[in-house]
Amino acid sequence: MAEEQEKDLQKFLKNVDEITNLIQGMNSNDPVVRQKAVQETEKRLLLTEKDQDEDECRTTLNKTMISPPEASTKDKDEINSEAFLVSLEKDAKERARRRQENKVFADALKEKGNEAFAKGDYETAVLCYSEGLKKLKDMKVLYTNRAQAYIKLGDYQKALVDCEWALKCDEKCPKAYFHMGKANLALKNYSTSRECYQKILEIDPKLRTQVKDCLNQVDLQEKAELQEKEAHKLLNSGKNTAVTTKNLLETLSKPDQIPLFYAGGIEILTEMMTECTERTLFRTHSGFSIIGDNEVIRRCFSTAGKDAVEETVCVSVLKLWQAVCSGNEENQRLLVTRPNMGELLPSLLDSRVMAIRQQSLALLLQIGQTENGRSLILSHLDLTRLLEALVSFLDFPDKKTSTAMGLLTDLALEERFQVWLQANLPGVLPTFIGVLKRDPKITNPSALCQCIAIMGNLSADATTRRQMADCEEFGDACLGLMAKCEKDMDLFREVMYTFLGLLMNLCLHSPFVSEAWAMEVSRRCMALLNSQDGGILTRAAGVLSRTLPSSLKIVEEALRAGVVRKMMKFLKTGGQTASHYAIKTLAICTNSCHEAREEVIRLDKKFTILMTLLSSEDEILVGNAALCLGNCVEVPNAASSLLKTEIVKVLLKHAGGDAQKTAVQLNAGIALGKLCTAEPRFAAQLGELHGIEILSSTVKHIKDS
Repeated sequence: MAEEQEKDLQKFLKNVDEITNLIQGMNSNDPVVRQKAVQETEKRLLLTEKDQDEDECRTTLNKTMISPPEASTKDKDEINSEAFLVSLEKDAKERARRRQENKVFADALKEKGNEAFAKGDYETAVLCYSEGLKKLKDMKVLYTNRAQAYIKLGDYQKALVDCEWALKCDEKCPKAYFHMGKANLALKNYSTSRECYQKILEIDPKLRTQVKDCLNQVDLQEKAELQEKEAHKLLNSGKNTAVTTKNLLETLSKPDQIPLFYAGGIEILTEMMTECTERTLFRTHSGFSIIGDNEVIRRCFSTAGKDAVEETVCVSVLKLWQAVCSGNEENQRLLVTRPNMGELLPSLLDSRVMAIRQQSLALLLQIGQTENGRSLILSHLDLTRLLEALVSFLDFPDKKTSTAMGLLTDLALEERFQVWLQANLPGVLPTFIGVLKRDPKITNPSALCQCIAIMGNLSADATTRRQMADCEEFGDACLGLMAKCEKDMDLFREVMYTFLGLLMNLCLHSPFVSEAWAMEVSRRCMALLNSQDGGILTRAAGVLSRTLPSSLKIVEEALRAGVVRKMMKFLKTGGQTASHYAIKTLAICTNSCHEAREEVIRLDKKFTILMTLLSSEDEILVGNAALCLGNCVEVPNAASSLLKTEIVKVLLKHAGGDAQKTAVQLNAGIALGKLCTAEPRFAAQLGELHGIEILSSTVKHIKDS
């Protein structure tokens, strides 16, 4: 008995110790420790409730006893322990209730802080987030948001502390590492900043693009700092060009001088910008602000109809910017991110003054040579105006046009441009329509091809393609360009070839703008099949293979125009791509019209061409060839011409094979079924080869997949 009491006492003391530790944990200032204590308490309460239920089932009440004996020590201990746990449960529930109330207040303060942050009132944002944290100390978003506000205020150390607290709440918080990386970058802790950004990549590999941009910024800033240290070292050593650069900037900072005063000084300064030292000193001695904020220079840029002096000033500044930005990515960043530069550069590119346009293009081309430079352009310039300005170079016959289109091509290949285009295409479509409406006779053909190719590449995206294809004016412009090019195919061959690439992508979208539009496109492509140019023939066939399925009328008109004969010729002499389009076209035609089946049989009585395609390793060719064959054997007596061939084995092989495209198995199985129906002797062959079992297995596989 004494041993049992001792065990019960030790158990009670252990419970008291554990409960004491839990209470201390819930009162901890560390949110992680506090959260863990709450979870352990909840587990303990569940176990206690279970024990109480079991005890209640075993308890009986003896009402006959008037003066019960004094409760044993064991009973007292149990009562005290249970009462304490009940009290603890009540306290936990009260804490949970207060936590829920505090969360409501914290969320409201977070929203209030976000509103202040959006307005640029970072001090108020900090206050709101801080008040929210008083209500809920383990709310990580309040720490990361306050860290962001501290960064805006330049209080980087406090930002780092908040990021550390956020990571205590959630050790895999990407935002905390992002703001930590940014704060360390501002403090010039380059290695630590890189480590923070790399940590984001470990947590979420999908953020690779964003992390890459961040790491690039670290590299650029570290490089810029080294440049500045070297430049100041040379300046202090008395290097002539370094000292001259500093003195010239001081001279140019004088306000209210005549325009030619600034133009002359800027031209001299431009000549000095031959090395990294001088370009860096231009930056560190506020060169961009001295030039960009000068009222006289700004008036020269803003004047629409510029006189000779204003033109001279603008050209001299543009040449200076090229000189200081050459090979200096930090200077490029400072220039492009200056206020109003997003509107200024596109407007200069579209200036009435050719010299200004030319120098603006040269500057943008220089910046756009690197991935970082293209990112700057796409992030900070007015892209709609920039696109319009670059396209306007199509008016000029010289190499500047090709240069402008080359820059546009490079920008259009960037993911950031494509994302922007998807969101802004309705406003951009008029510019693209204008390109298609141009007269190829008076437009630089090479540049026009580049511009159309850009549209073709962009239309590979389904969202962009849908918006283009749904625009009736865009569709009409396409037909108009086709008509213009058809008048002189020798002269406009490259334009037509490039345009057909765009048209092929557009025809992937269904339904078309109208049946009439698809009919006209098909009609013109049928005419192009008379061309002797292999590239034109292939792409015209490709467009046809995508317009024919839209309408039986289009198929019937194509049949009257001899499409079957031309496609059979392609299959005999064309390459793989042309064969793809040709057999697909035949499959569509034979699937729709009995006349097409008869025409195929007339041109290839023994199905030699289709049998050749069925032996190919190309699944697209095999699948469409099987479909076409299945259609053709429906013609009376056609199947008998295959009796002396291995057609059953060939089709059975494909039907029971492991092709990636299930259409191969399905079409081969259907062709077998039609073959056996048309000619019973094939059914006997199929039975000998256990074909029924194979086909049954194939059907089950196709259904399951």
